[in-house]
Amino acid sequence: MVGDFTEEKVINVTWHGRGGQGAVTAAMILAEAAYLDGYQGVTAAPFFGVERRGAPITATTRFSRKPIRTLSPTAQADVVVVLDERLLQTVDVLGGLKPDGLLILNSSSGPEKFCTDMDIAVATSDANSIAKEVGLVVAGTVLINTSLLGAFSKASCLVQMESLEKAIGENFSKQAAKVNIEGARLTYEATRINRDWQLS
Repeated sequence: MVGDFTEEKVINVTWHGRGGQGAVTAAMILAEAAYLDGYQGVTAAPFFGVERRGAPITATTRFSRKPIRTLSPTAQADVVVVLDERLLQTVDVLGGLKPDGLLILNSSSGPEKFCTDMDIAVATSDANSIAKEVGLVVAGTVLINTSLLGAFSKASCLVQMESLEKAIGENFSKQAAKVNIEGARLTYEATRINRDWQLS
C-alpha cells in the first residue's frame, strides 16, 4: 500500500475533460485500481453538463481505506486531473482543488508554467505525444485518459502502477490493454512535478 494517511481519510479526485476524451472511464479505472491496491471504499461518478462531444465534463473518484459512508458530491478535491489544459481558460479547475492539493495536467509544458499563488503541487506530462507514439488513436482522436493514470500514480503516490495495469487489463481486450498500459507506463516516466506532494 502506498500513501501515508489516517484510516478515516477519504481521498477525492476530480477529473476534468471534454466529451469523448474518456474522463469518466479514467475515473472508473482508477476506482478499480484503488480497490485492487487494498482500499476498501471506492466510488466513481460522472457529472455531465451539455452532453455532446467536446463539451466540458467532470468525473470523480473517491477512495478510502475504510468503507465510504457518504456518496454526496465533495466541495473540494485532494487531486485534480485535467485532460485538456485549454480547460483552464474556461473551467474553474483550481476552485475545486484544496489549497494544498495536487494538480495534474496533460501538457507539454513544465509544471512551473502552471504554478499559482496557491500552495499546490503541480505535475505535467505530455500524454498527447505519448498516446500518439504508442498508437492510442481511434478515428483521428488521441486517447489520453489511460495514459494520465500513469501521471496520477507518479505524482500522487496513492495507487501503484501495478494495480492500475491490472485494472486497465480488466477493462480492455488483451491487445488494447497492452497498448494502454504502455501509454500509462511511459506517461508515468515522463511526469514532472514542481515539488513532492503528500496527502494532508
